[in-house]
Formats: sequence, C-alpha cells, structure tokens
Amino acid sequence: MRYTKMSISHNKKELVLVARGQNHGPGAHGYRKPKDFRNTIYKLMKYIGKYKFLLSIVVICLFINSFAMIAGSYFLKPIINDYILPGDFNGLGKMLIILGSIYACGAAASYGYSRIMVHISQKTVFVLRRDLFHKMQDLSLKYFDTHTNGDLMSRYTNDIDTISEAINNSFAGIISNVVMFVGVIVMMLVLNPFLTVITLIIVSVMLFVSQKIGKKSKFYFSEQQAKLGSVNGYIEEMIEGQKVIKVFSYEENAKNEFKNRNEALRIAATSAQSYSGSMMPIMINLSYINYAITSCVGAIMVIRGMLDIGSLVSFLQYTRQVSQPINHLAQQVNTILAALSGAERIFEVMEEKAEIDEGTVSLTKVIMNKDGSMIETDKNTDTWAWRTIDEFGNISLIPLKGDVRFENVVFGYNDDDKVLKDISLFAKPGQKIAFVGSTGAGKTTITNLINRFYEIKSGRITYDGIDIRYIKKDSLRSSLGVVLQDTHLFTGTISDNIRYGRLDATDDEVVEAAKLANAHNFIKYLPLGYKTMLTSDGGNLSQGQRQLMSIARAAVANPPVLILDEATSSIDTRTEKFIEEGMDSLMANRTVFVIAHRLSTVRNSEAIMVLEQGEIIERGSHEDLLANEGRYYQLHTGQFELE
Repeated sequence: MRYTKMSISHNKKELVLVARGQNHGPGAHGYRKPKDFRNTIYKLMKYIGKYKFLLSIVVICLFINSFAMIAGSYFLKPIINDYILPGDFNGLGKMLIILGSIYACGAAASYGYSRIMVHISQKTVFVLRRDLFHKMQDLSLKYFDTHTNGDLMSRYTNDIDTISEAINNSFAGIISNVVMFVGVIVMMLVLNPFLTVITLIIVSVMLFVSQKIGKKSKFYFSEQQAKLGSVNGYIEEMIEGQKVIKVFSYEENAKNEFKNRNEALRIAATSAQSYSGSMMPIMINLSYINYAITSCVGAIMVIRGMLDIGSLVSFLQYTRQVSQPINHLAQQVNTILAALSGAERIFEVMEEKAEIDEGTVSLTKVIMNKDGSMIETDKNTDTWAWRTIDEFGNISLIPLKGDVRFENVVFGYNDDDKVLKDISLFAKPGQKIAFVGSTGAGKTTITNLINRFYEIKSGRITYDGIDIRYIKKDSLRSSLGVVLQDTHLFTGTISDNIRYGRLDATDDEVVEAAKLANAHNFIKYLPLGYKTMLTSDGGNLSQGQRQLMSIARAAVANPPVLILDEATSSIDTRTEKFIEEGMDSLMANRTVFVIAHRLSTVRNSEAIMVLEQGEIIERGSHEDLLANEGRYYQLHTGQFELE
C-alpha cells in the first residue's frame, strides 16, 4: 500500500478574476526590455553553451557562407577585366566553374548551419521547458496562489516561443550580418576608398533613420503585444466563464469590454505596423540613392581612367550588399529583446525559493512482529512507520497511527493578517473531527496546515508525537488523503484517474475503491466502463460523478488520515446518502477531518469545532453542542445561517 495525496485546484480565485476581468492570461505582460540585460544573456548562454562543438561548426559555416558571398562579388572584377573584355571564353568558363563552386560551398554552409541551429534551438527550449516545469513542482502552494494561471502558462508558450525563434534565426543571423558587413566594407576599401567614403555617408544616414524608426517601432510593438495579450486573455476568460456570463446576463458587458480592448489593440497594431512597414521602403530607397550616386561617380572615374570597369561592377555589387546586414540587424534586435525579456521571466520563476523541506523523518514500510517490534521492508505490508534518526545516527521506528494535534497555532497568509489565532485541538487515531463555520473562518486553512502547504507563525503541529516540521513533506503528504469540493480529473481513462491515488493499484483494487465510493454504479454503465476516456477535466461527467471519482481516488490510496473538504457539497441528497455509507467504511479506523456546510454530514463526529474569525468558539459532540444552545445550536435550528 502507498499513501498519496489528492490534487488541489484553486478555481475560486480564478472565478473571481474572471468575473472582474483581471486575469489577462498569456502574454498580458507584453514584451518589455529586460531589466538585467547582461545577467539574462549570461544565464541563457549557459543553456546554449552546452552545445559548444555544434556552435563552433555553426560559426565555421557562417564564415564560409559570408566568404562565399563576399568572394563571389569580388570575382566579378577579374572575370570582366581579364576574360570578358579580352574575349577569353575558355578562361571565362573556368572562372564561372570556380565561381559556381564558391556559391555552392556557401549554399551548403548555409543549409548546414540552419539545420544545426534548429537542433540547438529545440534542444535548448526542451531543457528550458523541462527545468521550468520541474522548478514549478518544487514551488510552494503560496506561489501559485499569488500568480494567475494565464501568467504562468505564458512562460511556457509566448516566452519559450520567442527564445526558440531568437536562437533559431537571430543568433546565427547576427553573426552572419556582422561578418558580412565588415567583410563588405573591407572589400570596398580594397577596391576604392573614395567610393567607400560616399557609401559610408549614406550608410550613416541609414543607421540614423533605422535607429529612430526602430525606437518608435519597438515601443508600439511592445504596446501591441501587451494589448494582444489583454485581448487573448480576455477571450480565454470569457470562454471559460460562459456559464457565469449567461447566468448573470453579462453578455452585453462582455461585448463592450471586448470592443474596448480590441480597439486598443487595433490602434497599437496600426502604429506598430506603420512604423515597421515604413522601415524597409525607406531603407530600399536610401540604398537606391546610394547605388545611383556611386554609379555616377564611379562612371566618371572610369571615363577618366581612375577606375577599371571590373572594379566598378564589383563595387556596385557590394553597394547593394552593404545595406542588407543593417536591415536584418534592425529587424533582429526586436526579436532578441523579446527573447531576453521572455528568458528573464522564465529565470525569475527558476530563481524563486523552492518549498522549504528540512525534514529528516521519513515514511517506511514495516513488518510488525508479535512482540510489537518492527522491521523495515521493501514489500507491501499495509503497515507503516515513521523512521527517525537521532544525532548519534541511531534509527528508531514509530508506528504510524494518525494522531494529529495543534498546539497554540497562529497563522496568517501575510504578516499583517491572522487567519488562525491560538488554535489548539487534537484528533486521536480513528477519531472523526468536524469543522463548521462561516466562509473565511479558517476551516480549510487548518487542513492546509496539516499538509504543510503553508508554514505556521507560532505554535506547533504534531503527527504521532512528531513535529510535522521534522517530517519530510513527501512522507507527510503521502500519509494523507484529501477530497476537495473542487475536483480535478486528468486526461486519461477512468481507471487512470482513480489510480492517481496509488499508481501501483491493481485493476481489482481500482474497482473495489470505486465500489467503496459508490462510483462503480455509474462507471459500469459508461460505454467503455473503466476504460472510458476523460477529457477537459472530466467534462463528460456530471459534477456529482466527478466528486465520486475524487472519493474513489482517495479510497484507493487507503491513507490513515483523511481530509474531506466539502466533499459532498456538489452531490444531491440521495447520492450523498449512498456516499456516506461507503465513506463510513472508508473512514473506519482512520483519523478524519471533515469540513462541511451540511450539518447532517458532521453529526456523527466525535468532536465538532465551531470556528469564527480564526478562533474556536465551541467544541464538543453533536449532542453536547445542541445542549449548550450556542452558535452550533443556532445553525442546527436555522436561527443562524452560514455565510
């Protein structure tokens, strides 16, 4: 037997954000300039740098490709001067073969580095995505409470995609364009320094114009991306919240809000595309002006014998080539900035403090001897113990019973607020403890603290006499079973979802767990029974059926401590009766914490705690609390209603 916990969802927070229209989803942040440019590049290069050998081949291929382009243009000089003008056709044929071979080598090098960069790009984002996902598994629940799902998803989608695009295209492109630009300028100086000066003057104008337009373009593209994220996030929220929208007749408000966001996107996109679209025509026209001026001046120099025709033709070819690297670099700067911005957001998550776990006590399988002594084993014995090690290295085994105690516990989600105030309570092995009270009284918080999803401010919580801070979190949570009001089912079969509670459960154990939760009654009538596929969080099941699945998942885990947080709130009274029959068997000989609004589900508890504003105001059995005629009595008789 292996104990596992149930998954926890936070749909309530998302529903509030949907209703308010605050969760803008993926990309809502837009692409901002990275705050720490150098540090972000360093971290990203540590990922890319794992492929040093391949990168060295890429650099070699880039130089070969650039050399082929530069050399090809220079070869026009001897071809014209030495072979075309003299009429040497045999020599011309040989030179054309050489020129063709040079261009073929350049094309092969271009194909080679393109394929390698695709490989490096995909491997890099594969590792980034893996590390990001692994890191998120180590973060505390508090982190997910303070970040929306859309914002976290954007790191896997928008941010990863921009990094992939930059590595795939811009990394090699920047090196290639720099080498190309320097090589062209050098060859132009070799051919004719005077004409080169004229070209550099025009190039300076092009750089100035590129900088001005690029600055405006970058600003509006940032605005466009932010507005696009807002629109996409809003659409995502409205699709997810269609039921809420229709229930509250929110359609017209949704249309108006979408109209405003869509209009803001149109304005930003129009400005961005206008500046971006004007860049290339301006550059092309400046390039033509440069070509025309150079042609006129060069022609005069040829007529006066200051320059040969072959050199002029080669130079004019370089004149066409010199502006291309500038245009490409201007376009790639935005891609690089977007990638670095995305990388920075990813590294922000990776640098978050992982969930603290300083526990040394672990859960272990044991064989119980007749004399009460225990022996550790790797076999499934259905008997567990806490394995402790003292300062001298001595190992002790403490039987896992399920004795949970709170001693003067104080807790708040932030420093300025106290959700629980000096809470003390105990649950002996096999006892059923119930919590009732208004929303926000602290009922669910108590169960979250048992799991150590949050750390208490003062006091202590013990489990079988051991402070839970000394128990490894995996071991602690593996000994608990949790059934929540908000169920979450995964894509897979009915069996897979039940087996999520204990992955090594056999098919027979899955069926027994389903019968125990009374889920078997509806599963057997499904088209494929336990092999029926579930998708979209179990959208093809009713809410009640999904809750039964969650209870079956807890049943197959067979934990010594069970937490039921509004576990039957989504189920009708008739179904609840059947569930309670199965739950009685499930709760037998287990410590159980129950949170419920329906008082009928807690009346058979050994102890009922009535909470208000983080304090226990009443405690006792159902009969004792009724006899006291306090808050519980008012709730039971309808004189006071839970909010």
